[in-house]
Amino acid sequence: MDFLEQLQWRGLVKDVTDLDGLKKRLETPTTVYCGFDPTADSLHVGHMQQIILLKRYQEEGHRVIALCGGATGMIGDPRPTTERTMQSLDTIKSNVDAIEKQLSNFLDLSKRERGVILNNHDWLGDLTILEFLRDYGKHFNLNYMLAKDTIASRLSTGISFTEFSYTILQAMDWLHLYENEHCEIQIGGSDQWGNLTSGTELIRKIKGDKHKVFGITSPLINKADGTKFGKSEGGNVWLNPEYTNAYDFYQFWVNTPDTDIIDYLKRLSMKSVDDIKALELEVETNPHLRVAQKALAEELTLLVHKGAGLAQAKNITEVLFGGDIKSLAAQDIKIGLKDAPKFILEEPMNLTDLLVSAKIASSKREAREFIKGNAIAINGDKVNDLEFIVDKNSAIDDTLIVIKRGRKNYYVVEVHQK
Repeated sequence: MDFLEQLQWRGLVKDVTDLDGLKKRLETPTTVYCGFDPTADSLHVGHMQQIILLKRYQEEGHRVIALCGGATGMIGDPRPTTERTMQSLDTIKSNVDAIEKQLSNFLDLSKRERGVILNNHDWLGDLTILEFLRDYGKHFNLNYMLAKDTIASRLSTGISFTEFSYTILQAMDWLHLYENEHCEIQIGGSDQWGNLTSGTELIRKIKGDKHKVFGITSPLINKADGTKFGKSEGGNVWLNPEYTNAYDFYQFWVNTPDTDIIDYLKRLSMKSVDDIKALELEVETNPHLRVAQKALAEELTLLVHKGAGLAQAKNITEVLFGGDIKSLAAQDIKIGLKDAPKFILEEPMNLTDLLVSAKIASSKREAREFIKGNAIAINGDKVNDLEFIVDKNSAIDDTLIVIKRGRKNYYVVEVHQK
């Protein structure tokens, strides 16, 4: 299958302005762009589909542009329900700097002919209102704009002229990139279809019918529960290692349900069609091994957190699921067990008393039953001595003690003993 057919097989094609024309245009190298709004100082996994799509185009021999919306971010793409809260100019600039740095980690920018990161504030920042209205606004019919889904969905609750104008500014971006970077293709999520078609219309009206450009959207990638990834949503998985560490990032993909993993692989993995089909067979025949989930987790963790991050994530995973807990540094234990119940140990305690105080057992009687029944392990070692004293000498790196009750219940004791 050719490149476009492979994108379709992967579920990465939803709407196209001219499918046959795009198929023909992709036969030779061209320039493709995707925009990223700086509404936060980090991208998240919901952006990965578009980032990896740019990589796919790049590997196919096309030139890519990652566009940061330093100007459009001052306004914000209209949300389906309510008006966005304006961010300060300093915040937007800081966000742009952070996102540009992130994007440079994923794309080949070694030569301008391969790829480039641009900021639309460079050409929109000094635009006057009269230039905007006379040179660009004149080309947009009000009825045409009101029919856009992003605008139509807001008519009942209200939309400001500021957000109403967003689609014009994004169309101006494409016109600028077409005129100055020979950019003929724009990609985006399915929620960007209205903005993409605004760009094709503006280019047609200003440049003429002979100037052909192509817009192509892909379905939004959702969480396993069907909800959309978004900066305003809780529990996001960020591409900034300071916000989401390598272990949590790795585990996010490992925990993907069997019903979703092949769709995620098709959309997010650079693996070949044959490799993905082989992993699909593994899901059907050996789902308990989670081979497909681990393959995607390794690939994406390596992409985002590099080799050291992947090694850390796999090491923590292997230890917590059957290895020697004492082989981990205290910091890695904190990462792997950050959601485990915590207890602060300020002075030596009898194990029975500690289990009750840390709410590992509901009573001393139950605590003694746990200990005598070999249900308690300290840093991986079974303890069945009712007189065992837990103190600083039991701690890993003199700071942490991991108590495991049964097969799956972990508790972290932080040692603050002098």
